[in-house]
Amino acid sequence: MNLQERIEILVSAGEILSGTDTHTKEEWSAALETAYRKNNWFAPLFLQKATEQICASYLNKEALQAMAQHYFLDEPASVKTVGIVMAGNIPLVGFHDFLCVFLSGHHQRCKLSSKDDVLFSTLIRLLGNKFPAFKEYVSITERLNDCDAYIATGSDNSARYFEYYFGRYPSIIRKNRTSVAVLSGEETEEELELLADDLFMYFGLGCRNVTQIHIPREYDFIPLLASMKKYSWCFDHNKYRNNYDYQLAIYIMNSMQYMTNECIVLIENESPFSPIGTLHYSYYDDMNERIETLKSNQSIQAIVGSGSIAFGKAQSPSLTDYADGIDTMAFLLTL
Repeated sequence: MNLQERIEILVSAGEILSGTDTHTKEEWSAALETAYRKNNWFAPLFLQKATEQICASYLNKEALQAMAQHYFLDEPASVKTVGIVMAGNIPLVGFHDFLCVFLSGHHQRCKLSSKDDVLFSTLIRLLGNKFPAFKEYVSITERLNDCDAYIATGSDNSARYFEYYFGRYPSIIRKNRTSVAVLSGEETEEELELLADDLFMYFGLGCRNVTQIHIPREYDFIPLLASMKKYSWCFDHNKYRNNYDYQLAIYIMNSMQYMTNECIVLIENESPFSPIGTLHYSYYDDMNERIETLKSNQSIQAIVGSGSIAFGKAQSPSLTDYADGIDTMAFLLTL
């Protein structure tokens, strides 16, 4: 397939994900339901949000063509096989890696997470049925032997194994990351409600979810706590509620000062990583100084608010917003 044919296939993938492809609509709807039954963290609302974001930001034909022009994409001088280890924390989280490798013209072998193996395998099968040549480019496997390069996403612990097995090959190995928000204390009610989306989307499991806020001293928490009430339905979710109850019990037993609106617990903590059901906060004296410090923190994926990413946009990266700040397409073009 040439570049334009690959772009057309990606556009077709968007039609499958959005349900506008009448031939695959019923099967894709069934896959969404199966994915939720298998992994209850994939709530129907979040499945919808994930597919909408992918379709709008990644599978827009104009955006794909612009990306191809930006990188001067053509056919690779030498087609390589790229092994991809996909995470499973949020629905279709490995889609961007799949897209980049396919658009570059290289072949790929994907090892799916057991937490998110329904959606991607269904999409690959549907695309293969519609475009037989696509099957030569993408395959799903349990073992990633004999690949020329690797892209692996996981925890800090799994990254050590990835580096051991894949380190001698060209590779991108991603570790734990999270996102934070910097607030001035003058945010509007609308901005705080958008911030709630950055906090609660996917139950806070994504690396682009805000898990810590940085605030001025004497900050008024009441408007922030009120803005989160839009996600009070999360409290009815068994897995989320169990995590909330567990963390709250620990804070109470340790006589820690906390705040809650009965859908999330706020704790003062300097760590950007917070457990599910908890939001950490940290006071600053100088906002600009704090932002510069956060920018140098290798654990921070994204910074929301105060001149950085707009509130409510943390989970809406563009095609060129690369995870960990590593340009995946540039890496693929060096193979």
